[in-house]
Amino acid sequence: MLKRRVGTTDLEASVIGLGCWELSGRDLWTGTDDETSIKAVQAAFELGINFFDVAPVYGFGHAEELLGKALKGKRDKVIIETKCGLVWDDKGRVSNLLSKQSIFKEIDVSLKRLGTDYIDIYMMHRPDYGTPIEETMDALNQIKKVGKIRYIGASNFPVKLLNEARKYGDIVAAQYLYNMIQRNAASFLDIPHDYKTEEEIIPYCKENKIAFIPYSPLCQGLLTGTFKPGKNFSDTDVRNANPELQGEKLLRSLQIVEELKRVSNRIGRPLSQLALNWLIKNETVTTIIAGTTKISHIKTNVEATTWDLDDETYQEINSILDKYQTK
Repeated sequence: MLKRRVGTTDLEASVIGLGCWELSGRDLWTGTDDETSIKAVQAAFELGINFFDVAPVYGFGHAEELLGKALKGKRDKVIIETKCGLVWDDKGRVSNLLSKQSIFKEIDVSLKRLGTDYIDIYMMHRPDYGTPIEETMDALNQIKKVGKIRYIGASNFPVKLLNEARKYGDIVAAQYLYNMIQRNAASFLDIPHDYKTEEEIIPYCKENKIAFIPYSPLCQGLLTGTFKPGKNFSDTDVRNANPELQGEKLLRSLQIVEELKRVSNRIGRPLSQLALNWLIKNETVTTIIAGTTKISHIKTNVEATTWDLDDETYQEINSILDKYQTK
């Protein structure tokens, strides 16, 4: 498995990682269950994946618990990235909170769920503009000093806030929405973004030697080439909130997919591998958060690292994407 250094750290992450949002359970993702999820994590490890991304809010702790069970006995061989800053009440209502008190509470609960005494990369999940970033970073620096976390990361932060946070401590990794369809997306699901990934974030990470970690690399399954117009998953599936997978946007995106399919068919590779290799071609990309609980999909994702996307095909892909103004 191809590995890349995580920013300026001593961590070497597999360029294909496993996103663990789908470990939340069947109520959020079509066709998932706990046994399947655990087997998927273990298969990913056996296939060479050493980077696992999770968050407390995924299944309200359930995904962290399953990941901890699946990786039992393998802790020293993997990189675990979890997050803080999205909390929920007894009715399941989620809010942003990066206060010192909340972080001190969150880290201990995450460690317990994961069955470990340290987190490799601890991400601020989303900005909390109600808490001074100095307070947030002070809390993170304190838990880093006592060894509960090794490194600090930021997810979905605009450049201005990244700059502010870095005044108070090191940010070694940054996680953002990025794929062929959503290159500078203004939102993810129903959550607005105050950044443009391709135009602002990637150049910033490159300049400052920060690991860039894209999430939703296959646009929640759209770039597997299996979606059709209309309904593609159950009523409770979280992807129902993704406007890219609904109505006119879906129809437009499927046009892009059809053109990309012609490229993937010509070179004899699955569309999903084409999408992953398009990301890998960018050396600023450190590890890709590819979420799935299907072992066959994990194998296909890992196989994307066994071949290279040539410059001519890469430019052809970009021309297709530019034509549809997805930049």
